[in-house]
Amino acid sequence: MTAVRPESAVYAADSGGPALREAFVTGDVPVAVYGLGKMGLPLAAVLADVTGNVVGADIDPEVVAAVERGESPVEGEPGLAELVAETTAAGSLRVTGDPVDAAADGRFHVVIVPTLLDDRNDPDLSALLAAVDAIAEGLSPGDLVVVESTVPPGTTRDVVAPRLAERSGLDPEEFGVAFCPERTASGRALRDIRGAYPKVVGGVDAESERVASLLYDEVTSNEVVRAGDATSAECVKVFEGVYRDVNVALANELARVADPLDVDVRRAIEVANTQPFCHIHDPGPGVGGHCIPLYPHFLTSQVETDLPLIETSRSVNDAMPAFVTSSVVKLLGDEGTDVADADVLLLGVAYRAGVDETRKAPARPIARALSKLGADVYATDPVVDVGEVPDLEATPLDHDDIESAASQFDAVVLVTAHEDYETVAFDAFENGVVVDTRDVVEDDSPAVYTIGSGRS
Repeated sequence: MTAVRPESAVYAADSGGPALREAFVTGDVPVAVYGLGKMGLPLAAVLADVTGNVVGADIDPEVVAAVERGESPVEGEPGLAELVAETTAAGSLRVTGDPVDAAADGRFHVVIVPTLLDDRNDPDLSALLAAVDAIAEGLSPGDLVVVESTVPPGTTRDVVAPRLAERSGLDPEEFGVAFCPERTASGRALRDIRGAYPKVVGGVDAESERVASLLYDEVTSNEVVRAGDATSAECVKVFEGVYRDVNVALANELARVADPLDVDVRRAIEVANTQPFCHIHDPGPGVGGHCIPLYPHFLTSQVETDLPLIETSRSVNDAMPAFVTSSVVKLLGDEGTDVADADVLLLGVAYRAGVDETRKAPARPIARALSKLGADVYATDPVVDVGEVPDLEATPLDHDDIESAASQFDAVVLVTAHEDYETVAFDAFENGVVVDTRDVVEDDSPAVYTIGSGRS
């Protein structure tokens, strides 16, 4: 397996890799990237910058049209708009709405489409399988297929590789398959892809892993770590997410003892973390996004072994919006206000500060619970169009109107730690109660209840 056309014998003889590396960076190894979303487009742009020969495929016609115009449909990524404009103008990055066309052009195929959960919390591989089927139609001997989508451990070995062989008609030894975990965060994608962290690769066989490591070594300025096999590489990504979910669950559970012990748990965590073997995360309103809430299910779905710690951690984090809601209800009651008669403002509907992403965001279940109790719920966010958020049971409020409308609200809940909220004059809410889930409100603000710290 050489990741290039079989007639290019120089690469087949290139056991050390120099010729393959040279072919890759000069564009003689065409690259196809499947999925041009928040992670896929930055990856395609970086690969285009490195190789000068990338075709990106996406089934969303608006995404394709934007990239064809040299524009980035992905916002909030420093440098991405400029890189997309440069690479498309140079012809280094081309785009198509037909993944089969991309497969016909590519020799190094990279899949970076989302893996979501279905209604039963089982992994939904439909987007991945659609990309794999398209690649199979254009797969040639010597091609390399790399999955960067986060998937349940064993997927690359047990699903992707056999399906490519079956649908392409090629012998499994005629092409390579590897997994390279995407280790990228929204808002810093280009920096992460180019080398913020070591790049991890694992192949379904030794040659796939070798070739993948050679190619990715030209993409990253950091080291390339060979995991030993594709499933181990898949576990790297899933384990990273599970670790964070369990750690946050610990912090969230500790936050619940702030009132019974009359202690500032956040301060206790901060001091505990001065010991180098202690790395407790911060408590909050829950865990959102398209990664951490999903990855535990990627693991539990694959094994019959009981995993009580992981399952309990997920339950703890899923219960935090209810804890926030109960805190609001109690504080309103202490002020003599029934929640059914209250106007409540949520500050932030994004799952993370500075990111236009609301998937699994805690604001949604908080708004739903308060609305069910009869409260009139409003929401605002400096980076998200609140009116466009699906299933958010809240009336949009313009971000610029927060302070002028403050006197209307009986309670305000700071859900997302956007930088903009650091300058909000919270004393404008002196007629209501303030619940701070992120420890953003300054100590000199009016009485506030901070999750994990209690009352100020």
